[in-house]
Amino acid sequence: MGLETRSAQQRAAPRLLGGSLAVWRGRPSPLGASWDGAGVNFALYSQHASRVELCLFDPKGRREIGRVELTERTDHVWHGYLPAARPGLLYGYRVHGPYAPAKGHRFNPNKLLLDPYAKRIAGELAWSDAQFGYRLGSRREDMAMDTRDSAGGMPKSMVIDDAFTWGHDKPPRVPWSDTVIYEAHVKGLTMRHPGVPEQLRGTYAGLACPAVVEHLKALGVTSLELMPVHTFVDDRHLVERGLRNYWGYNSIGFFAPDSRYSASGEIGEFKSMVRTLHDAGIEVILDVVFNHTAEGNHQGPMFSFKGIDNASYYRLMQGDERHYMDTTGCGNTLDSGSTAALRLIMDSLRYWITEMHVDGFRFDLASALGREPHGFDTRSSFFAVIRQDPVISGVKLIAEPWDVGDGGYQVGGFPTGWTEWNGKYRDVIRAYWKGEGGVIGELAYRLSGSSDLYAAGGRGPSASVNFVTAHDGFTLHDLVSYNDKHNEANGEDNRDGDSNNHSWNCGAEGPTDDPAVLQLREQQKRNLLATLFFSQGVPMLCAGDEMGRTQHGNNNAYCQDNEVSWLDWELDGPGEALLAFTQRLAALRSAHPLFRRRTFFRGIELEEDGAKDMQWLRPDGLEMTHAQWAESHARCLGVRLSGRGLAESDEKGRPINDDDLVLLFNAHHERIDFQLPPCDPPGWEVLIDTFEADGLPADAVPRNGGGSYPLQGRTMVLLRHQERAQALNA
Repeated sequence: MGLETRSAQQRAAPRLLGGSLAVWRGRPSPLGASWDGAGVNFALYSQHASRVELCLFDPKGRREIGRVELTERTDHVWHGYLPAARPGLLYGYRVHGPYAPAKGHRFNPNKLLLDPYAKRIAGELAWSDAQFGYRLGSRREDMAMDTRDSAGGMPKSMVIDDAFTWGHDKPPRVPWSDTVIYEAHVKGLTMRHPGVPEQLRGTYAGLACPAVVEHLKALGVTSLELMPVHTFVDDRHLVERGLRNYWGYNSIGFFAPDSRYSASGEIGEFKSMVRTLHDAGIEVILDVVFNHTAEGNHQGPMFSFKGIDNASYYRLMQGDERHYMDTTGCGNTLDSGSTAALRLIMDSLRYWITEMHVDGFRFDLASALGREPHGFDTRSSFFAVIRQDPVISGVKLIAEPWDVGDGGYQVGGFPTGWTEWNGKYRDVIRAYWKGEGGVIGELAYRLSGSSDLYAAGGRGPSASVNFVTAHDGFTLHDLVSYNDKHNEANGEDNRDGDSNNHSWNCGAEGPTDDPAVLQLREQQKRNLLATLFFSQGVPMLCAGDEMGRTQHGNNNAYCQDNEVSWLDWELDGPGEALLAFTQRLAALRSAHPLFRRRTFFRGIELEEDGAKDMQWLRPDGLEMTHAQWAESHARCLGVRLSGRGLAESDEKGRPINDDDLVLLFNAHHERIDFQLPPCDPPGWEVLIDTFEADGLPADAVPRNGGGSYPLQGRTMVLLRHQERAQALNA
């Protein structure tokens, strides 16, 4: 990721230096570096600074060629205007003020600092002790200031021109009820894709290639959720071990797309990717990390916020301001209740919506953002500001509803307007198909949209983002192939990563040639995927699971920027079959509004025959009783969904109807003959049977209502009322 030497960039600094370096008063808003066609306005927030210097660099970022003191200060914003500056100019800041760690102040003008509002960050970080504001090895009590200049090893902020021709680009605005999310890594998705030109692999441009878009469309994907693309830092300890922070949850530039994912080095490449995906009807959702930064704890490095105004940006321990409150497990926590940090977060979100045209955000460790001094609060400043913002409140907002602090697990606790990664869904679906007992009661809640979590707060099934796997943890293949994590490649003696995975290896740990084990693993994958697509709520598929991707038992591959993490597109027979099966699931979900309800089932009788909108069934075909939900041995149940019970209409107010559907679940290892519910006229058509390798039933004979279905061990089946379907279609 070298600095660019485009002619425009080369002209930026010399044209400036040819003059007298005169600085005009400028404006305090907007923050950051803003080019207006004639010059550049610079504005930096720092409440506690005593002096701010703007440092200018040569086109390669190696030599500081001038400094400009920003003497104007308005409402804690230091600002100035350089009339000769141009896009391509590289710059940074040196900020003066008290160095008093015990009081929360860590100003050190020897350290070059990135602009928190930089739209582009160029160059690589070259780790050295100079990146630390204190002298390493000094006594903890004083943490003496380090006076070495850090500029030589620091990346630089760059002035940009935001101009881009969007044409007729429009956000797809996919309704939540129709949304299918695909979580992917920019680099990992395309690094090994044979249909992506080699020079574009691993980049934003690679994501826009037809082969990738066609794959997403065939899966029914409506929303591509990208793991962090904000400029981030590779941790020093990883770099020294030859590893990288592959996942990118270590942000330092909340406005700048990371240039290591750019084939061209231009901001426009990201915008072109968004425009291409929009043309295909696919939304772009960004995974954003506003809960902490790459600067770590009191012993961490100084890149930006810590040196600009530590006390304004971070949550510090009351009465012990040397130390940081850490509800993230990453050393620090951004203070989303402070003026500086809250404005930064909101300005960043608006920028990515208005300038980059993204369609939503998934907030990493979102509970940390909703914390007030007394704990998590849905009335916090963060939620209140988003709720009233006409731009931000209009896009998809997804919370990872937990952090590592006390009271941080908030699944079901976020306010209206938010959806959530439903960790309870993941855990119970895994536990059920693993064969654990005593879970069918909670299973029913999760399959039906988790009304126990969301109904009381005024939200519907779409508040639940359902997932079985995500980037953090086992892949789908590894979930059914390993009992234990195998993270030795991370260099942490297998201590990292979660040890409680609800995984089951189906009889052999890791790779095996046992045909029975292999057959069962494929069957379990089909069970988990079918459950995901046929549950109420928003399904999220982790990239590669549809093809059986493996990380060889590594459930914390955050530092594996290699073939452990990159998707392998060369599929074997089972991989091709699983992909076709997943595509079929997506098509069935799209075809049946019953799987995409906007409101919860109510369990009410609809007609004189006693049929309900949703009816839970036991294997003898009768309705489940209250006592049976608590039976620890129960591992088999069914549910009948009535197409007459949608009670919903389309955009034009027309009633929505669907077939009657039945789902059968059997996590027991033996076959169970399940009595099918009565139907008039008789005839249930089998659409999916996960016991079969292709998911297709062994025969196409309709099953009569009141008859039994041979529900094989560890199998899931979907049936529809055939005669009713024909009548509706007519």
